[in-house]
Amino acid sequence: MKTIKVALAGAGAFGVKHLDGIRNIPDVEVVALIGRDLAKTQTVADKYGIKFVTTDLSEALALPELDAVILCTPTQMHASQTLQCLRAGKHVQVEIPLADSWRDAEEVLQVQKETGLVAMVGHTRRFNPSHQWIRNKIDAGDLSIQQMDVQTYFFRRTNTNALGEPRSWTDHLLWHHAAHTVDLFQYQTASSIVKANIIQGPIHPVLGIAMDMSIQLQAANGAICTLSLSFNNDGPLGTFFRYICDKGTYIARYDDLVTGKEEVVDVSNVDVSMNGIELQDREFFAAIREGRQPNSSVESVINCYKVLGELEKQLL
Repeated sequence: MKTIKVALAGAGAFGVKHLDGIRNIPDVEVVALIGRDLAKTQTVADKYGIKFVTTDLSEALALPELDAVILCTPTQMHASQTLQCLRAGKHVQVEIPLADSWRDAEEVLQVQKETGLVAMVGHTRRFNPSHQWIRNKIDAGDLSIQQMDVQTYFFRRTNTNALGEPRSWTDHLLWHHAAHTVDLFQYQTASSIVKANIIQGPIHPVLGIAMDMSIQLQAANGAICTLSLSFNNDGPLGTFFRYICDKGTYIARYDDLVTGKEEVVDVSNVDVSMNGIELQDREFFAAIREGRQPNSSVESVINCYKVLGELEKQLL
């Protein structure tokens, strides 16, 4: 089997998660690492045995052996870099979100269709074993979602990343963190969102973003979703999904799942790994090999960004 040669852009906290996941995937080699800080990027490259290091994505795209790119760069760069990769003839997986505007998301979809290349967005919740277990039950006719109650809580009153290190860009509750839930709600209900409301709290005087947000969604099939997001919450941290179904209640915490009574649900046999990021990467490379669009392709997640764009208009 031909080895897929991939470049990874973004040597920060999430880029490292992808490098760890790719280590478990056969016949895939990371041949280039791109980062903002050359010295820090070189340190990560040395750890993972990556020979080509640069601060310029275009230099990596020029490598003749390169097949694909994974983008773990700042949100504001996602759409433009995805377009850059597609126009260079490379398959691309971009971390969530695809874009921070509806117009940019539409352009990426148009170019993907023109090129026919694999273009995938890192909507990891589709791949977490916990959410896959719920989806399998829904597909089997064993469950029907009545309501999703979701809490996305972080403590980020300073501009730091998941490792507590200073960040060169500003994160966003709507275009980044809400994207996970908006897409997952449509995916799990297999129904488009027909109503969406949003309110937000005060704008942070330094970061320039709202630190608290509340979103209500309703799907065409009648299911509802309430999403609370905060950068002000001082623990517990993370995203917690409560599925209130016609037959049972379940709480998903990333790759783990419990019932509403905190009884552990065994999801170890749902997929080949318990790591959602690894499963996401496996799907990306499988789609390239099989000449198909992947689960969480740009086209399959595009409605999420349309809803986010409509929500943004309510805040103007």
